[in-house]
Amino acid sequence: MRRIALIAAALIVVAIAVAVIRGPSGSSRHGTYLVRAIFDDASFAAQGENVRIAGANVGSIQSLGVTAGKRAAVTISITDARFAPFHRDATCAIRPQSLIGEEYVDCTPGTSAAPALPRIPVGPGRGTYYLPVTRTSSPIDSDIVQDISTEPVRQSLAVIIDEFGTGLAARGSDLNAVIHRANPALGQTDKVLKILAGQNRTLTRLATDSDTVLAPLARERRQLAGFVVGANTTAVASAARARDISKTFNLLPGYLTALRPLMADLQQLANQGTPLLTSLGQSAQALGRQFANLIPFASVARTSLINLGNAAQQSQPSLVATLPLAKQLSALGTAGEPTAANLKKLLSSLQTSGGIQQLMNLLFNGAVAGNGFDSLGHYVRDESLVSSCTNYVFKPVAGCSANFAAARATSVPESTATAAAPSKDTVVSRAVASVSKAPQTGASMQGLLGYLVGSGG
Repeated sequence: MRRIALIAAALIVVAIAVAVIRGPSGSSRHGTYLVRAIFDDASFAAQGENVRIAGANVGSIQSLGVTAGKRAAVTISITDARFAPFHRDATCAIRPQSLIGEEYVDCTPGTSAAPALPRIPVGPGRGTYYLPVTRTSSPIDSDIVQDISTEPVRQSLAVIIDEFGTGLAARGSDLNAVIHRANPALGQTDKVLKILAGQNRTLTRLATDSDTVLAPLARERRQLAGFVVGANTTAVASAARARDISKTFNLLPGYLTALRPLMADLQQLANQGTPLLTSLGQSAQALGRQFANLIPFASVARTSLINLGNAAQQSQPSLVATLPLAKQLSALGTAGEPTAANLKKLLSSLQTSGGIQQLMNLLFNGAVAGNGFDSLGHYVRDESLVSSCTNYVFKPVAGCSANFAAARATSVPESTATAAAPSKDTVVSRAVASVSKAPQTGASMQGLLGYLVGSGG
């Protein structure tokens, strides 16, 4: 029993060693990832040609074979572990590498969302990963397409189509699948056509609407052409200032940062101004009616304004003719400014001190003093004096001199009065002095009396 246990343990160790040496299923001793891809046609593919993913070499063609269904089986070896494993949505296509007929296999490993490719358990390709023919394509080479137009390929193609067309009559679906696998773009085109067929009504409306939109553009094609030319000029000018524009965009973040406080203030202003704008919105209809009512007024006022303009135009020569008079009045006003200033002072003084009222009282009381009142009413005490003293003279006349000096007990002899007749200035000075001593007159009356009688005071 002990010997049997030792043999079993040895077999387990050998199995583990073999598994470690072989690595994962589908991998060789060198750590490669093998994929058996089925193609409709791989006649120009050769062993050792490159296998590429996104243009980078990741492996090579290890072997070529034929399946029971008469299709090409290409075993590719992926030596870059970063692109393994392949998933069920992986694709491979044989593409021309050069003009001398060399080809390579271009693959896409698929996405991790899809499960990994299944491993072939038995039969040809055992241990490799299976990529079905539905995920491969074999495009027709350009040289084969070009040979169709030359002899004798053209005649041979005609014979094939004429003689062997019956062989494809019952395999239309297979031929269709081969054609779509030959160029995946055809399958995508078929999907696009199906989508368009389902949207035929929408396309019809699009055509009708496009005609409606394009008709105005056709009428304005000159303006549209001018817009295109202007846009070209703008683009050229913008290209010449590309550095400045780039600098502007670089400065834009700082400008926006500095603008942020202002925008915050504007937001606050907008929030505070919302009630005002709401009130204005409520009164907008009333304001609109008021402006509507102004229209008839404006229509009527237009005629008046036109007549006023005509009148102003007609009166323009007369107004121009008054310019010399206006200049003279301006000169008169300038010259009379000191007098007006003194008069202003005098009137202000009279108003402040009550001088005008006192003068009115003097005139009133003086007039009343010369009147009387009896049983019949008011009467004026008047006596006509006609003598040599009533004439206006420049020099004093003997016997006619009088003044308001203080009353004396005895009269002055006529000869003495005549000899000592005072001058006009002396009389005025004494009168002013006597008035200044009156109990009901103020200091302003002295100046007023002097001004009225012409004294120098």
